[in-house]
Amino acid sequence: MAVGRSASSALLLCISFLATVTAESPYRFFDWNVTYGDIYPLGVRQQGILINGQFPGPDIHSVTNDNLIINVHNSLDEPFLISWNGVQNRRNSYVDGMYGTTCPIPPRSNYTYILQVKDQIGSFYYFPSLAFHKAAGGFGGIRILSRPGIPVPFADPSGDYTVLIGDWYKSNHTDLRSRLDRGKKLPSPDGILINGRSNGATINVEQGKTYRLRISNVGLQNSLNFRIQNHKMKLVEVEGTHTLQTLFSYLDVHVGQSYSVLITADQSPRDYYVVVSSRFTDKIITTTGVLRYSGSSTPVSGPIPGGPTIQIDWSLSQARAIKTNLTASGPRPNPQGSYHYGLIPLIRTIVFGSSAGQINGKQRYGVNSVSFVPADTPLKLADFFKISGVYKVNSISDKPTGGGLYLDTSVLQVDYRTFIEIIFENKEDIVQSWHLNGYSFWVVGMDGGQWTTGSRNEYNLRDAVSRSTVQVYPNSWTAIYIALDNVGMWNLRSEFWARQYLGQQLYLRVFTTSASLRDEYPIPKNSRLCGRARGRHTRPL
Repeated sequence: MAVGRSASSALLLCISFLATVTAESPYRFFDWNVTYGDIYPLGVRQQGILINGQFPGPDIHSVTNDNLIINVHNSLDEPFLISWNGVQNRRNSYVDGMYGTTCPIPPRSNYTYILQVKDQIGSFYYFPSLAFHKAAGGFGGIRILSRPGIPVPFADPSGDYTVLIGDWYKSNHTDLRSRLDRGKKLPSPDGILINGRSNGATINVEQGKTYRLRISNVGLQNSLNFRIQNHKMKLVEVEGTHTLQTLFSYLDVHVGQSYSVLITADQSPRDYYVVVSSRFTDKIITTTGVLRYSGSSTPVSGPIPGGPTIQIDWSLSQARAIKTNLTASGPRPNPQGSYHYGLIPLIRTIVFGSSAGQINGKQRYGVNSVSFVPADTPLKLADFFKISGVYKVNSISDKPTGGGLYLDTSVLQVDYRTFIEIIFENKEDIVQSWHLNGYSFWVVGMDGGQWTTGSRNEYNLRDAVSRSTVQVYPNSWTAIYIALDNVGMWNLRSEFWARQYLGQQLYLRVFTTSASLRDEYPIPKNSRLCGRARGRHTRPL
């Protein structure tokens, strides 16, 4: 499609930059206009965020190592940012799309994101990360296919569907944001959407054929259960990892998570319910769509298939059953399991404890007693320009302090090219969900009660799933292993978006003092500069 002069100039800058680092990889160009528009997902008019007039936004289709050139025009009346949930942005946290790393796009301006889906496959999504915009839309699916010649551990499906599920409010995002700014909690969501619709989303199939569904929970706070009437789902991929191919009748998808399942149209040709319902909530919210066989003349009938509601043990057992397929290829032709993470000595153990409370009479959330407040300048730019006073390194402890909540710009430094363990502790009565930008990590253990060093005896050190978003059950813990091989400034956050907005996040500064080991791309020449970085000039590192 046609682009304006400013967009064309930005694309030339991108191509010039990328030609020096990834000349052999293909380019895919996207031109997006972000606007407000009327939407009616729960039957009432509200202000939504559209991308090229679409709600949800358009899918990004790509192949391993593709260069994605995404020119985003911000036609809103306030700054805007897009982040890429699960895309690792190898060596380039400048384009991560969180305010700690990237300046927002001002109103009536554009910015061209330079992304490479380096050494990745799988199912992910993008979303707006600023100003509680996520509650208005602006999200869409990302799929990264394997390169030709690299085997995939299942036959090509007859169709490939993005299925975006999530809880939703009837209120505009501005009203929800205002409520949070006044120090109030959000009420329970009003409904659940499947691909932007509360009822009537349709998946079309032909009898006897197999289809891939890429399911992502793009909602604000609720874990959701996904199921299809009279059909089994074969799990094949989780956030970039091919899994053991296990059959499920129900699948828990926690906030921020993505799964790929295969379904075979092996029933009589009619319509079947697709059901999504909330989990672990006092009031169960349910929405339905339709799996429609070609030639069907029989509408859905019978009771809506029930599913699990508040059973923690069932969900925990399912989570433990999700394991890596050690015989499958990943983005490269070597088996995924050839990296023996369980044999690598740990250099450091970090424990993150979540908390909630009041500060100055307003609701806040935190990690290790620190409730994050954004700095006046993106932290990554402060690093690059050596601007002092923006944040302090290690402004958050690597263990819970037991103290009360306080405000700070929390940054924890970790050493590049080390292997660490992180424990997420949840002493609250809700299921939580955590995401780390820039990385996949191995989910080696989860259980109820208090984590101790003896808990390591129960770790899965052979075929744990590698992913970027993990749940922590009530009064429980989850343990992950991470190889810190991606230098930069990376956001670690609650995927409960009101909690993230009110401080339950921090940044990991993956750093080395050795210039020869930094292995980082230069700051993009088209980077926007804001805060105390405004008026400065980019230059090579």
